[in-house]
Amino acid sequence: MLLLMKQVIVVRKDLKLSKGKTAAQAAHASLEAYKKADVWMQKKWEESGSKKVVLSAGSLKELKDLYRKALAAGLPCAIIKDAGRTEVPAGTFTALAVGPADEKAVDKVTGHLKML
Repeated sequence: MLLLMKQVIVVRKDLKLSKGKTAAQAAHASLEAYKKADVWMQKKWEESGSKKVVLSAGSLKELKDLYRKALAAGLPCAIIKDAGRTEVPAGTFTALAVGPADEKAVDKVTGHLKML
């Protein structure tokens, strides 16, 4: 059986970040979550094309709830706090990445979200 792997990146839509800032925050989240995955998961994800999907959360509460669910599910994940040098105050939570991990496990946490 082929194991399908993916990573989902969730960005807060309520912050109305610029496109560049959104891309930077998504990249930070993706890399940090990747670092938390075990080597086997990293390898399987890379071999299967490194699938990434970018979705949106409507609020800080929603982002934090997703993070807690991902942690409880044992998925590699990372939530990003901004340094505050450009568009938002320091410490603002901007994005979350879940995975790389089994696609079905990731979808249990993020499958209800809309595309960014």
